[in-house]
Amino acid sequence: MDPDDQVCLCFRVSLRKIRTFLERENPPVASLISECLSAGTGCQWCVPFLKHLHAQHQRGEVPDLKVSPEEYARTRLTFHKTSERDEDVVRRATGKDDSEPDSPQSSQSDTEKE
Repeated sequence: MDPDDQVCLCFRVSLRKIRTFLERENPPVASLISECLSAGTGCQWCVPFLKHLHAQHQRGEVPDLKVSPEEYARTRLTFHKTSERDEDVVRRATGKDDSEPDSPQSSQSDTEKE
């Protein structure tokens, strides 16, 4: 995703704005990214992506998403229609594989596989 592409489509918050906010404010928890122009407080589509960006920042990495803005927007429309996220898109965008337990949902999936 390019810096000027929007992560929070409800409030038109770009990746660049989120990066700047993370660098300037260094929030201890991902939910505080909502203080950046209300990112994540609309339809909630971007919440897992915001959590990923926060985790990258905490690790000292440059926050980024590995998804095109077109695919991101298209899967958000599907989310609005079905209320279900396309987990494949989330995985690809965040670069997560099944062995990376970053969230309780990932841990639950790993437990269910055993």
